[in-house]
Amino acid sequence: QVRLVESGGGLVQAGGSLRLSCAASRRTFLENAMGWFRQAPGKEREFAAGIDWIGGSTDYADSVKGRFTISRDNAAYTVYLQMNSLKPEDTAVYYCAASPRLVLLTTNPNYWGQGTQVTVSS
Repeated sequence: QVRLVESGGGLVQAGGSLRLSCAASRRTFLENAMGWFRQAPGKEREFAAGIDWIGGSTDYADSVKGRFTISRDNAAYTVYLQMNSLKPEDTAVYYCAASPRLVLLTTNPNYWGQGTQVTVSS
């Protein structure tokens, strides 16, 4: 059973930073591209960032490029999302996701975490 566990969400003022973490089992982590989606109130879930299983390729939504950085620690089986220069419109539930390939991850992940709330106040 695939289990993705997110942590690091919270409340931050606009312009601040947060780092999200997602831990997975060894097999899940080393066999999958990993990424983050987000869902704001009243909106559909959208792709935010992804990274391939080696960590050599990344992909970002235009709305977060230059502000968010995704990385992975293959020894700790953890993927991170460093979020800087946060804006109120970044407020959402952030979900960790996994899929065998990065190109598949961005559109239809195979696995999901339970989500962590990020709230950015103005």
